Amino acid sequence: MKVALIQKKYYGNRELTIKKTVEDIEEASRAGAELIVLQELHQNEYFCQSEDTKYFAYASSWHDDIEFWSAVAKKNRVVLVTSLFEQRTAGLYHNTAVVFEKDGSIAGKYRKMHIPDDPGFYEKFYFTPGDLGFEPIDTSVGRLGVLICWDQWYPEASRLMTLKGAELLIYPTAIGWFDEDTKEEKARQLDSWVTIQRSHAIANGIPVLSCNRVGFEKDSSGVMDGIRFWGNSFVCDPQGQMIAQAKEKEQILYADIDKKRTKEVRDIWPFLRDRRIDTYSNLLKRYCD
Repeated sequence: MKVALIQKKYYGNRELTIKKTVEDIEEASRAGAELIVLQELHQNEYFCQSEDTKYFAYASSWHDDIEFWSAVAKKNRVVLVTSLFEQRTAGLYHNTAVVFEKDGSIAGKYRKMHIPDDPGFYEKFYFTPGDLGFEPIDTSVGRLGVLICWDQWYPEASRLMTLKGAELLIYPTAIGWFDEDTKEEKARQLDSWVTIQRSHAIANGIPVLSCNRVGFEKDSSGVMDGIRFWGNSFVCDPQGQMIAQAKEKEQILYADIDKKRTKEVRDIWPFLRDRRIDTYSNLLKRYCD
């Protein structure tokens, strides 16, 4: 199966950013991609750098956004993984991945479960934690374990998706560094980000697709300079081996995934067989004092 990850920058406004994204989707479709993954909150800038109620207006187009991306998926005959700002009702919002089938129908959605609150990443101000659980989404290209960004640091999330039959783990992402960070610290952060996700592939015997945004985005509040999103989107196989990896620039990243490989890897590394589920009750605790 051919997949494509659309690694884009923010073009200064929503309209142009969406236009450029759609152009890449069309190109990827012509190239034969059956599954296309977009980055986290791909319609706008990463507005969570500051806390400002004006940004809740971005979620007001939720229903129109659904119709728009449904039409894009249908026109290009692809399974499309989007990342949208969902307004459920006044004062209740989610960071939501919506997956569209090749005919434009909604295959399913996932609401981000783990919500960060760090300098430049003030997502708890905007998003309520998801309440749909860790449920894979069935599509014509397979059962997709869709998670979002901060979820990628938690092995519990990837494990539960796997135990429920996910065939791929997919992470729309918005992560970067600050320019004032040292070269060494930047290298450590990037290496940690890649390593933790490759470890999910290995521990679960399942491919991982991680799609990050790229480019420098200013902090609109002026408190901080801004974030330089580091790109480096990648696809790895069930043993964590890199199939394809992008650089720190705009790119359509293509990869061919051999779905038979999962069975072969799990047969030689039967981690699911040897789990001691009778001894894991403490995982339900915040900390074991």
